[in-house]
Amino acid sequence: MTIKIDKKITGYNVQSEEDKKAEQAAPAKTAEILQMGEPLSRPEKLIGNTYKVKTPVTEHALYITINDIVLHEDTPQQHRRPFEIFINSKNMEHFQWIVALTRVMSAVFRKGGDVTFLVEELRSVFDPNGGYFKKGGKYIPSLVAEIGEVVEQHLQEIGMLKKSEPDAHQKKLIEEKKAEYLQSQINETTAEGFPPGAQICKKCSTKAAIVMDGCLTCLNCGESKCG
Repeated sequence: MTIKIDKKITGYNVQSEEDKKAEQAAPAKTAEILQMGEPLSRPEKLIGNTYKVKTPVTEHALYITINDIVLHEDTPQQHRRPFEIFINSKNMEHFQWIVALTRVMSAVFRKGGDVTFLVEELRSVFDPNGGYFKKGGKYIPSLVAEIGEVVEQHLQEIGMLKKSEPDAHQKKLIEEKKAEYLQSQINETTAEGFPPGAQICKKCSTKAAIVMDGCLTCLNCGESKCG
């Protein structure tokens, strides 16, 4: 076979028969597998919490169980971290993908490291058929996002995540703004304590954002476009 070389030749090397035999005899190189960490072995007994979740998109409630492992027990560094997750329900419609999701999540838990990223990944999943509002007026974009809310709640309980709440100054400002708005409105508040015409806050996803002084302000978390 003839190969045409269009570029200028700057060097060359002749391969001998010995070089060919040595190359063929050399073992094939395989890609090196990098392990992020050794998976934790499961103890005989684990502690955990079970959360009941009732949503309008499922006929029956979901029961989400997250079991934790205690590391460095009886030392100043003792702490809990999630080890496995199970989701059970009478509704078998979502059984297949829920089992797959919990197995992948459990594998991530057992690998160790920072697992808090799962919360944001789950909460960013949107149902093409639309989400729903849960008690308190918070908008949930999908059933997967609801699972993310439970994982976030659990991580906050065991100290892996800090609960984001307005500080004392923000709380005082929110209460003042809320009282000021309600005094100027004839409409009654909803069961959650927010005005009926409130919009969804882009920060906390709660239907509590109102226009005050020409600026959209959230009466739940204090988020304001005016700073």
